[in-house]
Amino acid sequence: MDIFFEFLKTTGFFNMTVGNAVMILIGIVFIGLAIIKHYEPLLLLPIGFGMIVGNIPTIASMALGVYDEGSLTMGEDGIRYSPGSILSYLYYGVSQGVYPPLIFLGIGAMTDFSTMLSNPKLVLLGAAAQIGIFLTLLGALALGFSPAQAGAIGIIGGADGPTAIFLSSRLAPELLGAIAIAAYSYMALVPVIQPPIMYLFTTREERLIRMAPPRVVTQWEKIIFPIAAFLICTLIAPGSLVLLGMLFFGNLMKESMVTERLANTARTALIDIVTILLGFAVGASTEAQTFLRPQSLMIFGLGALSFAVATAGGVVFAKLMNVFLTEKINPLVGAAGVSAVPDSARVVQMVGQQEDPHNYLLMHAMAPNVAGVIGSAVAAGVLWSVLGG
Repeated sequence: MDIFFEFLKTTGFFNMTVGNAVMILIGIVFIGLAIIKHYEPLLLLPIGFGMIVGNIPTIASMALGVYDEGSLTMGEDGIRYSPGSILSYLYYGVSQGVYPPLIFLGIGAMTDFSTMLSNPKLVLLGAAAQIGIFLTLLGALALGFSPAQAGAIGIIGGADGPTAIFLSSRLAPELLGAIAIAAYSYMALVPVIQPPIMYLFTTREERLIRMAPPRVVTQWEKIIFPIAAFLICTLIAPGSLVLLGMLFFGNLMKESMVTERLANTARTALIDIVTILLGFAVGASTEAQTFLRPQSLMIFGLGALSFAVATAGGVVFAKLMNVFLTEKINPLVGAAGVSAVPDSARVVQMVGQQEDPHNYLLMHAMAPNVAGVIGSAVAAGVLWSVLGG
């Protein structure tokens, strides 16, 4: 019986806390949203199951959790290395910012910048939407976060999970789990969060505006763009070199037409593998003991605010541009300035067709959408350069 009772003390049932149960329940909700509502299932399902895995209680003598890293100890027989858990090695790609650049490589290989090149003024909408990042930074400072932590929290407003993970791994690794979950949660909830804001800041007449079809972009323009854009962006913000280098490298492989096999691998197998590992590892990092803190709730609140401000910023800036333009922009397109590709552009299309079923805004919305990816990476580079010291 003594052996039996000692065994019971090692079980997850015995060591389960209320916090662990809450996080497991949240993980199940994420899985439900992925399967039932189809909210970003490629992200929410791995994250949700990772949450369940990360909150199964373990005993101290067994290295199983994400934070059970390898260590060196000095013994009588010399230095001894104690290996970390398998999950800690998977999480290494998150904590050291390895996974985000690989995802950017795949995004670049599947992105068509033609719509942005055909109507360059729409790039400004992608830039305007980044206002959410910097206003949230000020809000985080007001709540008592350090400048580095505030910068990492602010990037949630870009609605770009990989960029949020990359920047927080550099500026505020202690907040990485909460920031990553907040960023991916709001990315998944784009169809829920954005439409009310879009309706609030536009009139029906504005939502009915039809835009001229984009011009045809030549192949040489598509080839020159990733090289020129990389040079310009990274000379402005060297901190964005890794993310934008992989993004534009992937795009160049796609557009050059001579490395189709490599581009196909980057946009299919590679990005799928990395997405699985990143989502699962981020979910597993949400151990209740480290995740359920007042800071996490503040980060989620600030993340929601930044996302709403970014959406509103893009819409309002489009309305401002219309004051000076003869060929009007549908202000709904401004909401796609956040870099949740392609979900924000799809939401623009959906809202536009609710007013006019024959108004096709998707291709126009893709321009600020992909510009937002570049904009959030540049913003992350600026924040790293300024706050990284």
